[in-house]
Amino acid sequence: MGSNISTMQRAAGTEANGNMSWLNIDSCFSVIRAESIVNLTGPAATVRKAQKEIDDLQNVNLSIAVTGETGSGKSTFINAIRGLSDDDEGAAPTGVTETTMKPEMYQHPRLPNVKIWDLPGIGGTFDAKNYLKKVNFHTYDFFIIITASRFKENDLKLAKEIMRKKKSFYMVRSKIDMDIHSEKRKGRTEEEVLRKIKEDSQHNLKVVGNPPVFLICSYALEKYDFEDLIQHLLKELPGLKRAVLRLLPVSSMEILQQKYELYRGIAWAAFIVANASALAPVPCLNNVLNVTFTVGFLTWWYFDLGLDDRSLQKMSDRLNMPELRDISQKQLLTSALRKKCIQVLNLDSVREPDTPDSFVESVILLLTGLTNSPNVIYLGLELMYEMAKEVLEQAELR
Repeated sequence: MGSNISTMQRAAGTEANGNMSWLNIDSCFSVIRAESIVNLTGPAATVRKAQKEIDDLQNVNLSIAVTGETGSGKSTFINAIRGLSDDDEGAAPTGVTETTMKPEMYQHPRLPNVKIWDLPGIGGTFDAKNYLKKVNFHTYDFFIIITASRFKENDLKLAKEIMRKKKSFYMVRSKIDMDIHSEKRKGRTEEEVLRKIKEDSQHNLKVVGNPPVFLICSYALEKYDFEDLIQHLLKELPGLKRAVLRLLPVSSMEILQQKYELYRGIAWAAFIVANASALAPVPCLNNVLNVTFTVGFLTWWYFDLGLDDRSLQKMSDRLNMPELRDISQKQLLTSALRKKCIQVLNLDSVREPDTPDSFVESVILLLTGLTNSPNVIYLGLELMYEMAKEVLEQAELR
């Protein structure tokens, strides 16, 4: 027990009055966990275990198949979950005619091992078994079946065959905003329209076990049932949780919290990998390797939270809130420091990002002056988490 107390004190550092500060509690337990693993398995095995945790986070693998009738909004949905607009470079082509004649693979812009497949439309004479064979059924982790109207016979045939082959599928009703706009002209409220569409869809799907139906608008993922779809994926596909969470744009406080818990849960591994550089035979190399890894780890976090300029501009356009374009990362950092009651006399060292690395690196240099090595990783996670919460609050997303 005594060694753990000294570890906590060493990891936490102390305030002027000798009390551990709030910001160090999580990092204390992270360091204790790291040292416990070292004691049990030895330094080399511990570094390998920690590196595998980091590699698994960085190299998440996921293959999603998106299918449905021509004009159902498959390509727009694929672009939306990749954080792209339909006219962005690398976006899946969209149109009212079928633009996909064979499975087309689209990589996530930041996660090359996350692949979203746009499958050919399922209209006309349709043989589900033959279709799944042609599109290489076993390639995909799960299927999303999209329609812009009611689910039709071909949708049901496909769902039955996927179910028979024991893979997961999710039924998505797209372009909900257009239905609401049309029905409002007839005097119906949004709530009435959504309830009626869901009831009709559920009635249609009784023959495939009455699965849940998710109503979405690909141009406004923060609305309607997109959040419910994600929570179903996380609950039903636990082995893919890391990949799904890293894929998602931050569109709600709940998704932000889940992303935060994912990163916080492997902070012990980041601490070990960052400090494994202490084994470097060249003394001056130790700090360079430590800082390089810490910058890389926190830069993933920075992008996964959507704090980069491109993500903020996309959010601004999607929500029609021009003021989000003017958010300053430095102002967000200042606000986060204030919320955590951390006194910083001079923020001049923190640069507005000409590149993401430059911003994250300058934040790390600032934090290095405030606390010790394990806390740089933890405090960096905490402060960027607070920055992301501030963005969501300004965007009025809960």
